[in-house]
Amino acid sequence: MRSNAVTSVSDFKSILVGITEEGTDRASSALAYGLSLAQAAGAHITVQAAALKVSVPRSALGPFASELAGSENRRVREAAVAVLERARGEADASGLTCSVETLQLPLADLLDAFVGQARVHDITVLETTPEPMEIGRDIIENVVTRGGRPVLAVPPGFTTFRAERIVIAWDGSERATRAVAFALPLLKAAKDVEILCIKGEKDLAHAIPGAELAPNLARHGVKVSVNDISVRDGDAAETLRGQAGLFRADMVVMGAFVHSRLQQWVLGGFTRALIERSPVPLFLAH
Repeated sequence: MRSNAVTSVSDFKSILVGITEEGTDRASSALAYGLSLAQAAGAHITVQAAALKVSVPRSALGPFASELAGSENRRVREAAVAVLERARGEADASGLTCSVETLQLPLADLLDAFVGQARVHDITVLETTPEPMEIGRDIIENVVTRGGRPVLAVPPGFTTFRAERIVIAWDGSERATRAVAFALPLLKAAKDVEILCIKGEKDLAHAIPGAELAPNLARHGVKVSVNDISVRDGDAAETLRGQAGLFRADMVVMGAFVHSRLQQWVLGGFTRALIERSPVPLFLAH
């Protein structure tokens, strides 16, 4: 990174890392990536391990079902506590200040707790998942749409923070504008930034073109270029994935498109498709 990298990244003073603990042995990429980001920024890190509380309605199974639910709740909670102890140890070894908390609640309460913490941290780091029923997906969706702060959605396997080459998915929208503003510390620290405009994905006739965003970023010291490309085979998400690979991007900055469904804000198809299968971490804002 350029010489201003530490100064820019250190604008993030408080980082929240969310882990969804299901009692498996799989390591969390969000935890490793979040610790790496906190070390680069010299930030305080808060690690929350979320475990879904299992409850059973009264049924003919009676005490047997309750005993099974209680046993599962204990198993998952113990696994969450063990993960947090490891996180605290890794943070201490890296010279970071770290707070840890285990949450075991029904889903609605769990989501509210994550959203509340996201609102009082500069950025939240969460792990992406391709599984549509994973609670991790619900947490990402709620923190992005309700948290009011940016989210770094990290695919499995990414364990080290790196943001030397960044693609901005630009459509001139308010959400894309907000994502760029939140990501400015990272953009200033990057070696190369590409503003990517995908033509044909939507009507951009009245949108501010990427060529007009570029001078603003350049005034902040961002090394920026603009690339206008056509959507390929009608699939904007796949087009963005392909271009991120060609650019050798470390990260994609984008606004999270949402729409209303039954009085709730849910992620749109383009954003959801990228979260389910992204080649690099996504910096998201709504």
